[in-house]
Amino acid sequence: MRVLLVLLLMLGAGPARAESDPADSARQAIEALGEAAQELQAAEKSRDRVAALTQTIHAYEVGLDAMREGLRRATIREAAIRGVFEAERDQLSRLLGAMSSIGRAPAPASLLHPGGPLDAVRTGMVTAQLVPALQDRAEELRRALAEIAAIRQVQESAVSVLEEGLAGAERARVALSQAISDRVDLPRRYYADPENVAALANATETLDAFAKGLMELDWLPPDAADAVRLASATDFSAQKGSLPLPVLGQVLRRYLEADAAGITRPGVILATRPRALVSLPAPATIRYAGPLTDYGNVVIAEPAEGVLLVLAGLGQVFVRAGDVLEGRAPVGLMPGAAENAQEVLIQAGQGNATSQTETLYIEVRLDGSPVDPAEWFALGVQ
Repeated sequence: MRVLLVLLLMLGAGPARAESDPADSARQAIEALGEAAQELQAAEKSRDRVAALTQTIHAYEVGLDAMREGLRRATIREAAIRGVFEAERDQLSRLLGAMSSIGRAPAPASLLHPGGPLDAVRTGMVTAQLVPALQDRAEELRRALAEIAAIRQVQESAVSVLEEGLAGAERARVALSQAISDRVDLPRRYYADPENVAALANATETLDAFAKGLMELDWLPPDAADAVRLASATDFSAQKGSLPLPVLGQVLRRYLEADAAGITRPGVILATRPRALVSLPAPATIRYAGPLTDYGNVVIAEPAEGVLLVLAGLGQVFVRAGDVLEGRAPVGLMPGAAENAQEVLIQAGQGNATSQTETLYIEVRLDGSPVDPAEWFALGVQ
């Protein structure tokens, strides 16, 4: 009987409940992707397709990110439950075998005990306590098995949902690119001397030197400069410390944080997914857009007088120097190839949802010198 009590105590700690149901999280992501699909249909008929498609892409990216996380957590949860089953298999078998032996014993024999009537009574009391405990444990196991079944059901339905979601997001990206190129009601554009900008880009070897030289170029007409900067500065200054990040992603390196090679940069590096949408966090005038040294495609915006926002590492750029844009306006896409559902499912099956293979570098410059972007952005908020 002591063996039975020890086994029961060892079995007492069942599978811990997750803070939130992974299957439910995945279902919510499925609903979000369904809403994004409806937004895409509405965007195709919208008068301002650029704004509508931008919102649609953002909805798809949020929904797909939630789906990845839901599948990852569901996989980890299923593995944890199965791990408990495997660890307790022998103990359960021995316990159930012992209880079965007691149940099969003839009634008169079960009332006898070598220690006499007192020990027989004590044995009966212990057995009476074991039965409800075993029933509770059986109910825990039943709930765990039901949870695995729910997770499996969500994982099976996720294949088609992921395929539709990834395809819808890609259609929206292509449509946005086309809509921007087709626009006739373009924002007011002020041109710098393109030869001076090109000469500056070719002559400078570092982003720092280029940004400082760009600030010195007199490229806005006097009558337009005040209006443009005033319109940008009001919104930008009011949002200091709470600006949304320009892309959905995770902070990989912070301001002056050394990487594996010991190199520090006066900006923030975000890990993003391939072809993620990059947008302006606030109204701004585009100072430069194009390739620069080894930074890939770079967009430099002026959201307020004396302030430059540098976004480096884009794969595709939608804007040109001189564009005056509103906040959340799309400026480009991250590089990389479109993902497919099987890749996402394989990563989730490994308990890994970090397919953020691209990086966006962000600098904020005040009067020509870089400052910590954490002073302006709500890091971790997209």
